[in-house]
Amino acid sequence: MLNRFRTPAQQKEVIAKLRDGAVDIVVGTHRLLSKDVGFRDLGLVVIDEEQRFGVGHKEKLKRLRTNVDVLTMSATPIPRTLHMSLIGVRDMSVINTAPNDRLPIHTCIEPWDQNLVREAIERELARQGQVFFLHNRVQTIGKVHTFLHKMLPRARIGVGHGQMEKHELENV
Repeated sequence: MLNRFRTPAQQKEVIAKLRDGAVDIVVGTHRLLSKDVGFRDLGLVVIDEEQRFGVGHKEKLKRLRTNVDVLTMSATPIPRTLHMSLIGVRDMSVINTAPNDRLPIHTCIEPWDQNLVREAIERELARQGQVFFLHNRVQTIGKVHTFLHKMLPRARIGVGHGQMEKHELENV
């Protein structure tokens, strides 16, 4: 595995093994696209959640496509990917059947309703599930944490975002 949560020594070891071909499969983050990372005989790249990559990362991935097979997976493909598949530049497969024992996701768009939010979270916690509450601003994420804690005092709530130090984020 290669990501920012690994120590520099661990990262160096993985990178050396990739270059030597001592590692067959590596799982990682954007860190795999760094200049110091090289592969002895790269044959397949699997990208999950392509929309999380920036333009620079996508350009590097595009250059890889000329020499290796690339499989991109996403529950929410970006419009450009959809367009490329529709005009025949890129192949796209759709999985319409959920895995066994997987409940279908029910999506509804509603005006903000604190009671609805509370009910949905309590229902998930009652079945020993986890809840991911997404907020789009790091600057105000603390207020959301306070709001949720007041609304659900028995819930264990963690806050994580990309501007946190790696050890803090790893602890969350």
